[in-house]
Amino acid sequence: MEKNTEILENFKKAITSTIKSIIGSQKIEIIFGNEVNKNNKKTIYLPSLKNINNKIDYMKTRALADSEALRLKCSDVNIYNLFEPQGNTSKLLYAAAEKIRYENIGSLYFKGIKKNLNFFYENKNKKNIENSNNEFLDAFEYYLRSNISKFNKNKDLDHSYKKYKKELDTKLKDKLEMLNRSLLDQKKFNSLISKIISQLKIDDNTDSSEKEESQKNTDSLENTAKDENNQSSKDNESNEMTIDANLSDVDQPSTESDKEIEISEDEDLLNSPKNSKRSNKNFGDSKYKSYTQEFDEIIFAEELESKEELLRLRQNLDQQLLGLKNFISKLANKLQRKLLAKQNRSWEFDLEEGSLDTSKLTRVIIDPLNSLSFKKEKDIKFKDTLVTILIDNSGSMRGKPISVAAICADILARTLERCSVKVEILGFTTKHWKGGQSREKWTDNQKPVFPGRLNDLRHIIYKSADTLWRQSKNNMGLMLKEGLLKENIDGEALRWAYSKILKRKEERKILMVISDGAPVDDSTLSTNASDFLENNLKQTVKWIEKSSSVELLAIGIGHDVTRYYNKAIKIADVQDLGDVMINQLTDLFSEDRKKTIH
Repeated sequence: MEKNTEILENFKKAITSTIKSIIGSQKIEIIFGNEVNKNNKKTIYLPSLKNINNKIDYMKTRALADSEALRLKCSDVNIYNLFEPQGNTSKLLYAAAEKIRYENIGSLYFKGIKKNLNFFYENKNKKNIENSNNEFLDAFEYYLRSNISKFNKNKDLDHSYKKYKKELDTKLKDKLEMLNRSLLDQKKFNSLISKIISQLKIDDNTDSSEKEESQKNTDSLENTAKDENNQSSKDNESNEMTIDANLSDVDQPSTESDKEIEISEDEDLLNSPKNSKRSNKNFGDSKYKSYTQEFDEIIFAEELESKEELLRLRQNLDQQLLGLKNFISKLANKLQRKLLAKQNRSWEFDLEEGSLDTSKLTRVIIDPLNSLSFKKEKDIKFKDTLVTILIDNSGSMRGKPISVAAICADILARTLERCSVKVEILGFTTKHWKGGQSREKWTDNQKPVFPGRLNDLRHIIYKSADTLWRQSKNNMGLMLKEGLLKENIDGEALRWAYSKILKRKEERKILMVISDGAPVDDSTLSTNASDFLENNLKQTVKWIEKSSSVELLAIGIGHDVTRYYNKAIKIADVQDLGDVMINQLTDLFSEDRKKTIH
């Protein structure tokens, strides 16, 4: 009995130690069951645990402890309250979504936390199948957790919640990537999920006067708490970014695998030497670094401008290209004909099952002892392909080069979509000329020598791979926006695009870069070696070409980029860009082309 008590107390100490380590503060009180709160510290309440030999109870306590620690670490109550919707059910949905957000952050960093939470929700889902007090809430949470946290799906739950799937898909499916992108930005995530929940109209009985009062309160809160929220956001981001890389999951028996930090390949905001453990490491360039990444930005095109402005810019783009209407039409038709030609149907013959091969019926008529012959259409691997187009959005591209780059990307997206090929369109530039906030921080810190990249990155998603062309076509016009095109730091943009494409499930991955020359950023080059950015681009390209199955192609507009890329084409006239892209793509899709996997 005494031994069991000792084990239980040690377990509680381990749980308490883990929570305090995750939060990074000792000023936390952990209360188990009906224990007395001894002081006025922040308190986490956990269920009582009398027997840790019960695996479910044991794992449940660990999961709840992890979740509560992450709530205090990664969720700002002021921001949470700012966007909380009206209506009891809406509040519950909002709370569930925020819980998924901060738990997902912890799962990205700690394998032990991910394991604990997965076990907990698998058991919770089993109970939900048998008895659910709020089925729609459970369906909503299961939908989000499956798509954002990539939680293992449950066939029984899929069946139980099938009646809600259509509604959830309608309101949530095209927002999932944006929600994923904003996991580290609580304000953006809470704002977006609050709008989505409001569109569900789950609390139609909410009184209109209550809504008006809520809006007044929100406006007041936004005004009076602006400074506090800004500071909280900074503190919260800082906390998320500085989780100790050596922190082990001490609430469980220590193993090497459980001590490892797991970080998503696509979370560029976490890509610092202190926090990152990436399979691609430094892309072969151990000398390259950035002074700070806290001002970098990965943003959807639709977040940079209003719908009205994007529509105006798209119309401007179309207007500029009226003279190229026939040219564009011919390019699209030529590309589609060439690609569809690669998709000629092919069959496997003389099979024991499948479609009846009528060409072999004559031999059965001649000799009835011959068996019937069947055939089956072969799968077309060509369809399982992703093409990512990465466009240089630097100032030197201003004018016709960026217009034609935008329209050619637009043509490719539209045409490849008809051929069942996924297309992603990305752009890269910087947020400022002359270094922006990164340089200001460097200046405030007494200008240390050789600071590394010294400007604020802006990486833009014009079209996601899973978004239809018609849903994102207006985004292409953003490239014409006055003031958008600034500096180009190609190496890091290539790393970002590569990390995105690497996470995709398509068998074939093609990365096409459209640029007009060498990487240039005056702020960086004035404080580092003159070849700092150029060398990084060369090393990154070399790493991808030799150590990856991603197929890399570059098109230089008016400049020869073969000094960076093995497979590169130079075009003298921007009108040649469309033909070059088409010819190179059809070559890539050639069925007899050998593909080397490293």
